Amino acid sequence: MIDTLTVVLAQIDLLVGDMEGNADKIVDAIARARDQHFADLVVFPELSLSGYPPEDLLLRPELWRRVEHCLAGIRRCVFGIDVLVGLPEATDEGLFNSAYWLRCGEILGRYRKQLLPNYGVFDEKRYFTAGTEPCVVELQGVSIGVTICEDIWSPGPAAQAKAAGAQMLVNLNASPFDRLKPGARKASVAARVRETGLPVVYVNLVGGQDELVFDGGSFVMGRQGGKVFSAPAFEDGLYALTFDTGTGEPIPRSGPVWVAESEEALIYRALVVGTRDYIRKNGFDGAVIGLSGGIDSALTAAIATDALGAERVNVVMMPYRYTAAMSLEDAEAEAEALGIDYRVIPIEEPVLAFQQVLSSSFEGMERDVTEENIQARCRGVILMALSNKLGRMLLTTGNKSEMSVGYATLYGDMAGGYAPLKDVPKTLVYRLAEYRNSLSPVIPQRVLDRPPSAELAPDQKDADSLPPYEVLDPILEAYVERDLAIDEIVASGFDTTTVTRVARMVDRNEYKRRQAPPGVRITLRAFGRDRRYPISSGFGRRPCAPES
Repeated sequence: MIDTLTVVLAQIDLLVGDMEGNADKIVDAIARARDQHFADLVVFPELSLSGYPPEDLLLRPELWRRVEHCLAGIRRCVFGIDVLVGLPEATDEGLFNSAYWLRCGEILGRYRKQLLPNYGVFDEKRYFTAGTEPCVVELQGVSIGVTICEDIWSPGPAAQAKAAGAQMLVNLNASPFDRLKPGARKASVAARVRETGLPVVYVNLVGGQDELVFDGGSFVMGRQGGKVFSAPAFEDGLYALTFDTGTGEPIPRSGPVWVAESEEALIYRALVVGTRDYIRKNGFDGAVIGLSGGIDSALTAAIATDALGAERVNVVMMPYRYTAAMSLEDAEAEAEALGIDYRVIPIEEPVLAFQQVLSSSFEGMERDVTEENIQARCRGVILMALSNKLGRMLLTTGNKSEMSVGYATLYGDMAGGYAPLKDVPKTLVYRLAEYRNSLSPVIPQRVLDRPPSAELAPDQKDADSLPPYEVLDPILEAYVERDLAIDEIVASGFDTTTVTRVARMVDRNEYKRRQAPPGVRITLRAFGRDRRYPISSGFGRRPCAPES
């Protein structure tokens, strides 16, 4: 009698809507799991056949026809191994987020996700009907219960599976990354283990999908509540673990447990993978970046180079009369260190041309931010022209702090297709730059040391227009990510005038953010699909009077 059970965790990168391509990856993984790992079961992520999240593609009948066709092709390839695969399921009862258990080409069991998340980046109640029944399948003498993603975050579905006879649980996931998510996942699964006394196999998607990035990090947790195995974060692969079953209960053997060396390392990997997959999955050949000599563009260039390779990155320095000599020197030094294509295109002539064209309309008016924005918009035109000509995506370089308060120029430095730092606060930008330099020094130290400046006016510094980032970022985290009121933020130790000013800047610049490109989500509350506020609103204009 066989007294082991080998499970392969298929942590793979898939493309939303590419059912045929995803099916090919699934079939290849099935064959490798069977022939190279000698697995009894291979488990794929949530909605792996359609990719996640399919959003309104789920409303198209064509998607369901293609899912059925591709599922039939996968079934023909299932022999010598069991397969647990996630897919959208269309029935007369509704649309379901389902997992199919396949054996010898047949559908041995179906599980329909019971808890449909409808918060943050999730919108599953828009599309799916909740399931109600458990699914437990026997393999190698072990009864295995199936759950999907959100089901493992609450006690009900796991308890239901145990009551139906499950001796272990397998959880299929498409769980997107944020900086707190790895710890939260571990705590949630550990709670289910304590409640049920069952080991859990947790399989997660990997790769970027628009703003979302999935970190993988698939793991197996034993009955004692600790990880006995975990796969590397942000790495596509098949990971096998064997359970001993001779005692009548599945006992996972210990395997490698991957641990990130630091939070900065994990976030940096998220930015690299998110940028790589967005560019690759949208059919672009590489990236174009305006390299200013400042910290944001320096970090963006490093991320793009690590994501795509030096041969696929073009950077452009576009100096004007306010550009410091050190900015030119530092931009060139970084480009040389990264080995990327570097060119200099001065913008004096186009800026003067626009000023001349507008001179009669501006007659009698003082110079103000308008003239500064002309500089930024000239740079945007040049960068977009290079993007078009080279067939490479323009990456914007703005960070979350700037986007929060509108310290960015529409159709200028906001012009582009993707924003790697969109959800990265300025103080974290510095930490990530220092982390990247710890791998190999590519960002000149002077870039990290000098005060940040847009260099759109003589001797300009960010601090002339904004509170110090060490003050600004905690206020933004409280107001944007935690939805705290002004008085609550002030009560935590911040100046009333500063907090009120910052909150007003956030509120009145929603119209800008709606026109910004997507970017990698790494916090609990990113702008875009995560935080959806009205553009036209009087909410912040009349704060409630404090209770007496």
